[in-house]
Amino acid sequence: MNYLNVCTPSAEDQAALKNALTKVSSRPAFAQDFEISRGRTTLKDAPVSRFVRLRRDFAPESALLTAQYSMSADEKTIIETLVLRLRDPKDFHEIAIEDRVSAGSAAPLVVLSTDTPAARIRLERLGKSSVTLSRCEGGDQSAYEPLFRQASELMASYRGSLGLRTTFRSDISWLTEARAGSAQANRQGARKQP
Repeated sequence: MNYLNVCTPSAEDQAALKNALTKVSSRPAFAQDFEISRGRTTLKDAPVSRFVRLRRDFAPESALLTAQYSMSADEKTIIETLVLRLRDPKDFHEIAIEDRVSAGSAAPLVVLSTDTPAARIRLERLGKSSVTLSRCEGGDQSAYEPLFRQASELMASYRGSLGLRTTFRSDISWLTEARAGSAQANRQGARKQP
């Protein structure tokens, strides 16, 4: 069993995260193909969640293989995740950047347009343990702000490059429509109660 220190990673783990973030291009060149899906997820002891997921392949000359963006929303939280996979995984297999906001504070399209800062960075390496950095309450994480800032800038860049605010905006708006329909159904169900 491996124990991950996600609040205060070692200097070696910080260097691995910095190296991985530096290798990721902030100006991606995508192939024309893409895949988009949306759906509903139910888990035991968790609220119903809806998601939109977009996968884009990089051009063959890129060091990166695929980019996958997802946004999920339930009654409590909206989570954005960007996963970038390398074509040659000798340094690392993939890096994931995540942010989350309270669902009551903003709609999905607002979250998409405000460049919410990264809250979690996870590096997956073949044959080695994962490296993760998460924002943790109650501790001094000022030493990790450059990593969070770099991850946040990459996430912001990819929101634009993937077409999330333009081409795929209507797909993201589906999350808002689904939430509004669910809230209305809940209100109607509450009125029917004796």
